[in-house]
Amino acid sequence: MADSTKRESLEADVVTTLNGGNAEELQQAYLASHDDRTVRVILLLVAMEAEAMPMVTALGLHADEPAVIAPPAPCHSFSGEHGGAQVHLVCFGKCKATGVDNVGTVPAALTAYLAIQAFKPDIVISAGTAGGFRSRGAAIADVFVSTGMVNHDRRIPIPGFDKYGIGAFDAVPTPRLQKALSLKSGVVTSGNSLDYTAEDMARMVQHEAAVKEMEAAAVAWSADLFACPVFCIKSVTDIVDGERPAQEEFLENLHKSAEALQRVLPLVVEFISGKRISEL
Repeated sequence: MADSTKRESLEADVVTTLNGGNAEELQQAYLASHDDRTVRVILLLVAMEAEAMPMVTALGLHADEPAVIAPPAPCHSFSGEHGGAQVHLVCFGKCKATGVDNVGTVPAALTAYLAIQAFKPDIVISAGTAGGFRSRGAAIADVFVSTGMVNHDRRIPIPGFDKYGIGAFDAVPTPRLQKALSLKSGVVTSGNSLDYTAEDMARMVQHEAAVKEMEAAAVAWSADLFACPVFCIKSVTDIVDGERPAQEEFLENLHKSAEALQRVLPLVVEFISGKRISEL
């Protein structure tokens, strides 16, 4: 089989894994490899402070003092009760060299690992803003829930490493949550650049991506180490397959998208609290 044909076959397998089957089939497949646990402790992971603080306010959380995750880790956490569940929100913190938010897959994986270890959650939610695909029905400030997470910029054309590079992870099936809150859904793809190359776009199209961002696949990788269920809640700041530069739309719409998260996330927490994974 030619290399290009092998790659196309691998991509097709990934898309089938993340999008294939009806809701009942997906849920049964997921529960075959995960405990049907009851959600009592919820961990929210958020990259940027501008995304996190409205959520902290909406959920009535308070800064953990003393810090639960000790320095030199740059992340900081907030905790409290909401909707009958214990909720912990961990923000990735600031880069000590530049003072900007720690975005991208490296701080995402580190923060997720330390936070899961510290708080022992029943479920992890990667929450934040993202680019959305108009071809998948996205508009500014729409809120999406993930059907799966995958990397779009890890190209390793060596047998075995090619699949590792894609790094596809199943999200917790959430058909009832989606219906109850009228949320859009789709595959979330992660990479370490705000913009994208032609090859990145080709992979996002192959994966049938609805949302593009910079953390979810790394969060999913860490959660998988602990066999912890994970899904994403992402609000759209920019249109990936649109005409305007991503950075312009992002800066213009960050506040609006953060407000959408502030409105929706408490409802998500309230819905999943006390339910079993099979009831989501």
